[in-house]
Amino acid sequence: MSRRGLLRGAGGLGLGLAVVGAASTACSRVDLGDEPDGGSLLGRLRDRGEVRIGFANEAPYSFLDKDAKLTGEASEVARTVFERLGVKRIQPVPSDFGALIPGLRAGLFDIVGAGMSITPKRCEQVLFTDPEFDAAEAFLVPRGNPKGLKTMDDVVRDQSVRLGVLLGAVELDVATKSGVPDSRITKFADQPSAFDGAKVGRVDAVALTSISLRWAVKQQPDAGLEVTEPYRPVVDGVQVTAAAGGFAVTQDQTDFVAAFDRELHKLRDSGELLALQRPFGFTETDVPAPDLTAAKVCQA
Repeated sequence: MSRRGLLRGAGGLGLGLAVVGAASTACSRVDLGDEPDGGSLLGRLRDRGEVRIGFANEAPYSFLDKDAKLTGEASEVARTVFERLGVKRIQPVPSDFGALIPGLRAGLFDIVGAGMSITPKRCEQVLFTDPEFDAAEAFLVPRGNPKGLKTMDDVVRDQSVRLGVLLGAVELDVATKSGVPDSRITKFADQPSAFDGAKVGRVDAVALTSISLRWAVKQQPDAGLEVTEPYRPVVDGVQVTAAAGGFAVTQDQTDFVAAFDRELHKLRDSGELLALQRPFGFTETDVPAPDLTAAKVCQA
């Protein structure tokens, strides 16, 4: 599933960590082939004192602010977890979204921190932490929601609704499996073009995660658009986990993921996780349930 940031380089909270030499090291590689099982990632990071995080410059998940500081929901969560794991510095490594997993597997960075959705296909290539968020779906619609859309069932029933989705995104599958005909679906290459499509009336609604849509509308309050109430899609009688996002490492790093998850769970259970996420438009509805694990999403 692809996802691109609606707005890039938007302002946000500073990361508050030392950020060093991302551009100069973006092409450096770490050869793990001579270490058993890829070595101990956490041990190497503690020895180095820093972690290289691959990110796709997508607000509100992980992006560079106007001062070129790494910020965003995933960055703030990563900063806090790594501090507690004894790794004090973050080195951001920019990447196209589609190159994050190949870059991770090639050793260009240590971890992907980009709000990446956990999907069964991706689980075949990388190892995910438990979800940092569990995003509900919503629609981007003209202010006042003239079509009265609340769920995908409303789109199915009203044959006049023209729906916008992103190419390769889970919303396309949800729409198709729910019964929306392809003739009423417009597929956009990225989120900015989808936002513009709704703005000029090319589509009546854009289906996407409520997180991304809320952030986009916040950045463009005069666009004449609003976000509907979040909902959880149901396909064939089963509720769909549309966008549970996590951090990704190579598949041999089970010990690292166990350590990361322990700290992530503490943040979630104490309420600190939401406090870190709230400045970026996240709400209580986006906090993952304690029983939602990466393993469960991978098997969905």
